[in-house]
Amino acid sequence: MSTPHPHPHLNRWIVEPGKTPGLGVLDPASIDDAPGDKEITNAACDELVEQLRDLQIRLWAERSQSLLVVLQAMDAGGKDGTIRKVFTGVNPQGVHITSFKAPTSDELARDFLWRVHARVPAKGEIGVFNRSHYEDVLIARVDGLVAEPTWRRRYGFIRDWEEMLVSEGTTIVKLFLHISRDEQARRLQARLEDPTKRWKFEPADMDARSKWDDYQRAYEEAIAETATQQAPWYVIPSDRKWYRNWAVLKVLTSTLEMMDPQFPSS
Repeated sequence: MSTPHPHPHLNRWIVEPGKTPGLGVLDPASIDDAPGDKEITNAACDELVEQLRDLQIRLWAERSQSLLVVLQAMDAGGKDGTIRKVFTGVNPQGVHITSFKAPTSDELARDFLWRVHARVPAKGEIGVFNRSHYEDVLIARVDGLVAEPTWRRRYGFIRDWEEMLVSEGTTIVKLFLHISRDEQARRLQARLEDPTKRWKFEPADMDARSKWDDYQRAYEEAIAETATQQAPWYVIPSDRKWYRNWAVLKVLTSTLEMMDPQFPSS
């Protein structure tokens, strides 16, 4: 799981191009290299949130490059919670979050990247995909929505499309929030027991849970097929939410530092 990186501390999470992430052996409860315990790490998160805000202001002012953040996870994996914590305090004018649900009939009448391309961030913006084009090689595969030759061809289309975005000035960061099956069960049960969270629960969640192994294989292959140096995948241990938030913030602030946006000189 290591590859040369301008920020070597990110090597612990990055997937080396051409390698399979091996989700079955990666510990979703890992807290390796955290700044300390939960309290200390939460304090570090607060500092990183401020850093992200400052970098995002520079990106918005510069208006010459953009950042696309792709969030993928199993149900209850923490995508919504990550967005709430990580993007606290950013300028909402420059951050756009898109949650991709089941495609409409209008979207199904077009190529699978059509609806996604329309939501790519403009120059100066951060775009966050809460689920993404990767559903078209995940649920489309596991639920047999398209034939195998169709979803297999899509890996190449995704690589080419992401390469094009990068060449046009969009930096891409893809994050898989890796939780264990036991932790997913705890979170789904908590949703059922908490009236303020029950609205999040859908019967389809249990159907997807019954296909856990199929989804793990689909994620492993999709990540292996599309992890490139231009558009890297990071596997973030996410059983502990405080560690997940810190790790995601480290990836995003480090990426923006590499982008090095600058305020206009005049």
